[in-house]
Amino acid sequence: MVIGAYRRRTDGENRNLKLPAGYIEDGIANASAYLEGHIRSIAVGSALVSRRVVGDTRFPTGLAYDEDTLFWSRLMGRASLALIVHPVMIYHVSAVRSDDRFITRPVRRFLDWRLALRELTDCGIPLSSLKTREGLVALKIARVHYARGDLETAARFLRIAAAAPKVRSNTWRCRRYQLKLALRRWFSSPRVQLQRA
Repeated sequence: MVIGAYRRRTDGENRNLKLPAGYIEDGIANASAYLEGHIRSIAVGSALVSRRVVGDTRFPTGLAYDEDTLFWSRLMGRASLALIVHPVMIYHVSAVRSDDRFITRPVRRFLDWRLALRELTDCGIPLSSLKTREGLVALKIARVHYARGDLETAARFLRIAAAAPKVRSNTWRCRRYQLKLALRRWFSSPRVQLQRA
């Protein structure tokens, strides 16, 4: 499996060059670190994989999001890796389109995705890594719903994110959103006006 660097372009604006880094020789350790967010995500089109490694693995097209992460994790768990630090592509991203994936039927889509995520245990990836990924995705969903004013859905997914194992930076992000959500609810709740008799 060969993973190349890429340049991310969000809404027409160039972002920093995204370099593949943090990989080691142990495939399962790479897959776990990838799921937990310790290794930069692979843009579809920036990696080449031998037919032997792919085997009967197929891209999970029925999922609304994060399908590429599940695909790459399964493959890198059994592949030797080579890295290219020069950009091999420009990855075009629409921020609105990316966020929209989390809006439609959020609970059903999350459950479908989580079921597909849990299937990665059959290739030796520890459950703890899968639970960490669950929390990361739940936090993304909470962030999008919070930004769009759906505080109930944001709170629901924030509870999932808070319960999942996470690194220190994501613990802080989760607490920050809990605080922001509590403040927003408090300031938007109707105040009881006491009137003189």
